[in-house]
Amino acid sequence: MGKKVTVVGAGFYGATTAQRLAEYDVFETVVLTDIIDGKPEGLALDLCQSRPIEGFETRIVGRTTGVDGSGYEVIEGSDIVVITAGLPRKPGMSRMDLLETNAKIVRGVAENVAKYAPHAVVIVVSNPLDEMTALAQLATQFPKNRVMGQAGMLDTARFTNFVAEELKVPVSSVRTLTLGSHGDTMVPVPSRCTVDGKPLADLLPAEKVEELVVRTRNGGAEVVALLKTGSAFYAPSAAAARMARAVAEDSGAVMPVCAWVDGEYGIGGVYLGVEAEIGAAGVRRVVETDLTAPELAGLKEAAEAVRAKQADVADM
Repeated sequence: MGKKVTVVGAGFYGATTAQRLAEYDVFETVVLTDIIDGKPEGLALDLCQSRPIEGFETRIVGRTTGVDGSGYEVIEGSDIVVITAGLPRKPGMSRMDLLETNAKIVRGVAENVAKYAPHAVVIVVSNPLDEMTALAQLATQFPKNRVMGQAGMLDTARFTNFVAEELKVPVSSVRTLTLGSHGDTMVPVPSRCTVDGKPLADLLPAEKVEELVVRTRNGGAEVVALLKTGSAFYAPSAAAARMARAVAEDSGAVMPVCAWVDGEYGIGGVYLGVEAEIGAAGVRRVVETDLTAPELAGLKEAAEAVRAKQADVADM
């Protein structure tokens, strides 16, 4: 205990992430901030009142913050900061449509994180994910291993769920992996997908696997289209919270995350979805996995697509 984690942004995603982090009961304090006056305080009060029922001791503290940086002193000394701030997608919008608006928001947040929590590990979940992760690192000037993005955990979970539903098997028996970017250049890795240890390719025809891959790639848009207002938050918050827990417990868990890649897979200098070992310092190392030639080509293609866009955010 004694650890402090901050969630910036008290929308559905942020609030649910704060709830999951508090219910783990591994943190002393969870801080929730937002620019909507009173909202984080109200949610924190509500969450604290659930403690006797759910049986956890973590304190939840809410604080309204101003665009001028007021209120951010509440995050002081945070070990981990999860940035969920930014606008969600509306039906028909791509993640890239959010780029300019969210760049301004994320830059402001990141500068305040650098000021008040200079030793924190930062987990970015704002969209477009790969670009916002790169921007948060530039704005905080933190070492690249201390800034990572949440995407691969979520995409992998979606892929796993779709495979389990298709084959009518428990999700616990399915292992899948997605790399690349969070979006159009997502690279599912069928060669690493198994059901009870058997290769997925032996259980489903190639065209069905491809269908599930496409559904995974559009997983967020499918939810957005159904909800009509707002975007997914149960699965994304579960993913971000698990990453934060791995940092807090210095667990060394290997997870698919958006991490700085510099030489692995023959790819240099870009934030990209890869498997990484997560601990107290953030990304301990990028874990290279055996990929087929088409999978590796897809990953390199994703790296180039993301690199071009990450170059644009430097000026935002």
